[in-house]
Amino acid sequence: MANRAVKAIFGEPGPWGEDGGAPHARVPRATVALDGNGSCIAEARHLAAEFLARVESEAGTAVSARAMDLTQLVVSELVTNALKYAPGPVLMDLRIADDTVVVVVWDSDPVLPVARAADAGRVGQHGLEIVMAVAEEFEARREPVGKRITARIALADASGDRGLVNGPQ
Repeated sequence: MANRAVKAIFGEPGPWGEDGGAPHARVPRATVALDGNGSCIAEARHLAAEFLARVESEAGTAVSARAMDLTQLVVSELVTNALKYAPGPVLMDLRIADDTVVVVVWDSDPVLPVARAADAGRVGQHGLEIVMAVAEEFEARREPVGKRITARIALADASGDRGLVNGPQ
């Protein structure tokens, strides 16, 4: 993972507050600038898994296996889209807010993504549909430079199970 520059790994305020403004109180968060090389999507997924594991072990917040999987899926889809459609680096910010993990991806392209109509025959280009289907909330917002995509994923399973990712300790 030498290709990524980690701005903050855990417990530091990041560039965005809950409302998109100034950062609020310290919360578990990780921020990374991805350079766009071929391995940065895998690096982003790894960072997301590492972040949630640390949230669980250091902050004592339970993270379901489903939340771990969905967060990595959302990170993969959002970072892939950012790299595909925008020149330059991609910024990813992860944080815990209430009972969700908030995934924020910024890129330099101001064009907001649009989910395409469902088409079972279409090969590819289902990433945004997937993200919108699994996220509790989804928002795409233009920024002074580029855009910011935000997705929230519940830390607990729909059944309310907030079991540990790696089982009981």
